[in-house]
Amino acid sequence: MTAFRQLFLAELRILLRNRMTLFFTLLFPLIFILIFGFLLGDIGEVDRSQMGLVVVPGPDGDLLEEVIADAASMEVVRYDSVDDLETAVAERTIDFGLTWDGTRLRSHLDPNRVQENYAFEQVVDGIADDFELRRQRLVAPISVEAVHVGTSEATGWFNLVVPGILAFSILSTGLFAVSGHLTEMKERHTLDRMIVTPMPPVALLGAIAVVRLIVAYISTLITLGVAVLLFDLTFEISWLRYTAFVVCATFGTMGLGTVIALLVRRPSSASNIANALAMAMLFLAGIYFPAEFMPGFLQTIGRGLPLTHMADAMRYVTGVFDMTDGRFWATTAAFLGLAVVLFPLLGRYVVRPLRR
Repeated sequence: MTAFRQLFLAELRILLRNRMTLFFTLLFPLIFILIFGFLLGDIGEVDRSQMGLVVVPGPDGDLLEEVIADAASMEVVRYDSVDDLETAVAERTIDFGLTWDGTRLRSHLDPNRVQENYAFEQVVDGIADDFELRRQRLVAPISVEAVHVGTSEATGWFNLVVPGILAFSILSTGLFAVSGHLTEMKERHTLDRMIVTPMPPVALLGAIAVVRLIVAYISTLITLGVAVLLFDLTFEISWLRYTAFVVCATFGTMGLGTVIALLVRRPSSASNIANALAMAMLFLAGIYFPAEFMPGFLQTIGRGLPLTHMADAMRYVTGVFDMTDGRFWATTAAFLGLAVVLFPLLGRYVVRPLRR
């Protein structure tokens, strides 16, 4: 216990002095949140959009205004001419436009807004259908009611992305914490001097793991807090499950990091391998875009990646994803099992001098 305490304090001092490591652990996921939040945070949020409107005066024009008032909760900006409206759409002063010339209803879209245009077209189609029925003094024979299935509340795209970024942050911390740090200690021959002492190899790995765990946990809280404060996101967090999963997932991914440390000799090689694995998982695990967009064989690969299950579990503990308690605790136990198995098993092989 004395050895672990001394190693823990030493690792803590080393980490606090390493500004680059602190930056990537604490602030890198925060930068992701800020970039995606400000640039793409409103994707799919039609209610926050602005629709331009040009309507020819008359009974039909008044009826269209009534339909729009009943159907759309977005902000409506009125223009005097179609040219002014199209200019506003092109300059993105407004998101899309709708015009009625007395005989035809037209939508005006910016072709460069590929993702959002689908949502705008749905709004226009709904307005057009309701408008046509009311003109004929008819009502829709069938009404459709959207029913949300599951225990979690319906959320937006960015609510799903934030927990995914937290999961990726945990993965990166785990992979780099052991592999990069140990190989750097070997290259600088720091590890050579430590090995000749009565230091248990698992104590060194444990000290590294606990220090990085503390920083990773603080990092997830900062990132989550900034997302809530800046982008008005809502999460229903189960703090017991949240803490248990962050701890187990961090230790588990550090166990995977010991495998990398076992296979490579230099810090640059360890960082390259860890970075390549993390980036591959980032794109295949559905962090920034739904996995359903990918071909079937890539979806199959993605379902087998650790980051996929980490992201699902983080979304579950933040209240934006449905999962059974059994599946969640099985996922959490699996990552803890990786740490329990890999740390003692590989510790004696990883904590050794650099091979010549």
